[in-house]
Amino acid sequence: MEIKKGGLVTRKSYNHDLLFRVGSVEKKVVGLFGEDLRLEADAPMDDLSPVAERELEKRRKKGKDQEEFSYRLFRQDYQLLKEKRDYQSSDGYQFDAKIFQLPAKVLHLDGDQMYLQKCIQLYHRMGLQVHGVHLHERDMPHEIGALINKIQPDILVITGHDSFSKNKGVKNDLRAYRHSRYFVETVREARKINPHLDQLVIFAGACQSHFESLIRAGANFASSPQRVNIHALDPVYIAARIAYTPFMEKVSVWEALRNTLTGDKGMGGVETRGLLRTGMPYMDEEDEH
Repeated sequence: MEIKKGGLVTRKSYNHDLLFRVGSVEKKVVGLFGEDLRLEADAPMDDLSPVAERELEKRRKKGKDQEEFSYRLFRQDYQLLKEKRDYQSSDGYQFDAKIFQLPAKVLHLDGDQMYLQKCIQLYHRMGLQVHGVHLHERDMPHEIGALINKIQPDILVITGHDSFSKNKGVKNDLRAYRHSRYFVETVREARKINPHLDQLVIFAGACQSHFESLIRAGANFASSPQRVNIHALDPVYIAARIAYTPFMEKVSVWEALRNTLTGDKGMGGVETRGLLRTGMPYMDEEDEH
């Protein structure tokens, strides 16, 4: 089977652990993007194996099962938050409260077009309002100011691909990371516009990103404390938890991370206020006539 752009491969030297999409083929060096994990890598042509259809189906089924498990956990949390909200709004169920919600608005910047589409589908499934923008990571710091002023988001997600290379430096050297410096610059630019951690909630980072620099720059949540890979959909779960928590309650870091597919090895952050505001009474069209 030929290795060509858009094809799916695994790496022999890593015991075929991860599924990659071929991004570029230049002479004997192949540029790779993780199919489910936000990892960017290079590999020599002879280290790659094309993935057979049967193996691909098996891997995709396993991935889908993991995603559905996380979604079910999120739905359970959402139901508990809703029941608590209904109880408080009705003064302990003493009267029938017709409430409405002011949903949080999400601006999601992604360096990967396919990941962006998967994330947008999940946002919609969760009932969240999202404005998705595909940008190369190096362009994000230059575009973020205009986008924030235009969209006026409550939650900002800055993600794409990243990786750490021991050959380029030690773990504390930003130059040893493929895109971490761009994520850091983007967070700084966003914080120039809105410095308040509870008015603009920021998630930043991808696989193996420099967690400490992103938090110092002003991100509420970031990847990756243990420099491990994170799943493509993980930022969405953090955004959803913040979006559906009432603004008078804080979200602990563990509450934000527990429904993600990666957990606290891949992500961390600081406690943050929720963003959901409810109001009453809700007026439907029949009430208005």
